[in-house]
Amino acid sequence: MSTQPTLLEDDSWNIEAVGHTDLNGHGDCMHVNVQGDYAYVAHMGGDRIGTSVVDVSDAAHPAVVAQLETPPGTHSHKVQVADDVLVVNHERNPAEPDAQEWSAGLAFFDISDPRKPREVGFFPTPGKGTHRMTYDPPYVYMSGSDRGYSDQFLIIADASDPARPVEVGRWWFPGMRTGAGEEPSWNAGRRYAHHHANLRGDRAYATWWDAGLVILDISDVSAPQLVSHLPFDPAESGATHSALPLPGRDLLVVTDESVDDGCAGIFPKHVRVVDISDEQNPTVLSTFPVPAGDFCGRGGRFGPHNVHEMRPGTYRSPNRVHLTYFNAGLRVIDVSDPAAPAEVGYYVPRPAPGATAIQLNDLTVTEDGLVFVTDRSGGGLYILRDEFA
Repeated sequence: MSTQPTLLEDDSWNIEAVGHTDLNGHGDCMHVNVQGDYAYVAHMGGDRIGTSVVDVSDAAHPAVVAQLETPPGTHSHKVQVADDVLVVNHERNPAEPDAQEWSAGLAFFDISDPRKPREVGFFPTPGKGTHRMTYDPPYVYMSGSDRGYSDQFLIIADASDPARPVEVGRWWFPGMRTGAGEEPSWNAGRRYAHHHANLRGDRAYATWWDAGLVILDISDVSAPQLVSHLPFDPAESGATHSALPLPGRDLLVVTDESVDDGCAGIFPKHVRVVDISDEQNPTVLSTFPVPAGDFCGRGGRFGPHNVHEMRPGTYRSPNRVHLTYFNAGLRVIDVSDPAAPAEVGYYVPRPAPGATAIQLNDLTVTEDGLVFVTDRSGGGLYILRDEFA
């Protein structure tokens, strides 16, 4: 492995650029999944484009083959793909604050012909809508909304028939069901809301924004049960985003999402390594190193967002973690020693024309080591290669 050079803007270390597309000028990109020769890219929702389908059979020359629009007032910034089914979220669009109507829930598409996605079903979640989901056929685990609840919570739907998805279970943090008389136990100004869950066996590792980490037993999907709750110090945490179980290890990588620009006046957001060998008492072992450089002054957010979630059929490693760090780009961390995570690669592209800074947002890594990473600030989709994956 090469020696790390001094961090420079528009530089890379152990990561090679392969291809790029700005999605026909719709570079406001979020979630991304890859299946076969196609990447499915979700968009922030600054305009009506919600999902792009990209032919990546030639990774050096990706080509947009379809783009799906969203209903008025709605964004669909998350995607999940399995078999011949594409699932996209529908949520109230923060870029359209004056909208009086929007679509709320999950839309299901037949992608037996990826170039011609065909909507076949819809699962409604009344209220704000669905923020993110994990599709593990036949079930979809989503952060959805409903009347009588203070914010988004876990809803599990059976999508054995994507044309007729049906709810089978739900779990909310006690105090969220205000319509039934529950009262929040947390301080005003803290947001207790489900972000999403990653799965392993009969466990769901769920993040709950300002509440931290929640581990659920989902052996009976109709009645999820709390295993444990790990809150983080509110003086140094918030916006807990992802909890990734590392293959073959009793470890989670848990990210907070950086939600503010720059660094002044806010506490830094962390990526934590959490020991779950005693799942009743999870403990924090360490935090990831913070990228070195002048990122605080580059504009936009500086801090972590999401990790490559090692879904079935993608790159899986017990030791190598890929994550997005907004204006600090893609970072690659070695967790062979969970007490001392070490950076082993990065990629920081130039900002898109007219953008102040990059905001690398989400990613997936294929089994052959190709990294598909998105920029929410106009850059679109980057295809990279990890030399050591």
